[in-house]
Amino acid sequence: MTQTSSSDALVFFGATGDLAHKKIFPALQKLAKRGKLEMPVIGVAKSGWSLQQLQDWAKDGVEPYGGLDSEGCSKLLSSPKLRQTLGSSQRPLHYLAIPPVLFPEVLKQLNAAGCAKAPRIVIEKPFGHDLASAHGLNEVVHDAFPEENVFRIDHLFETH
Repeated sequence: MTQTSSSDALVFFGATGDLAHKKIFPALQKLAKRGKLEMPVIGVAKSGWSLQQLQDWAKDGVEPYGGLDSEGCSKLLSSPKLRQTLGSSQRPLHYLAIPPVLFPEVLKQLNAAGCAKAPRIVIEKPFGHDLASAHGLNEVVHDAFPEENVFRIDHLFETH
């Protein structure tokens, strides 16, 4: 089944990590400024930060890595855009900006939670540490997500 509906929430795991700080928050700020981020953004992290701490972290990331844009940043960090739960979202995009060793457990828990009808997932490289582990991880991915809803990317490409 090919997915044609847009995602209605962005859930990114690793919101307090380096990748979020240097790449994801600056990119989201640009999307928000252009009016292309019309869904809630939900940051997930294990560090137990408050919403204010996460907002400060995001703002701190966009300044040196994307240039602070007050309009885009305020749209990104405004109350309905950054929240703690999926609420009524039915087609979230889950972005795994976490260490690869955590992929299997997060994927299993997303599958077990059954919190959405048509989820999508973005997985950062590296995808396993060898061919056998990549095949094993792929099996875990496909237990929760059909292949057409899986996106694998490499964030190391610089666009500057």
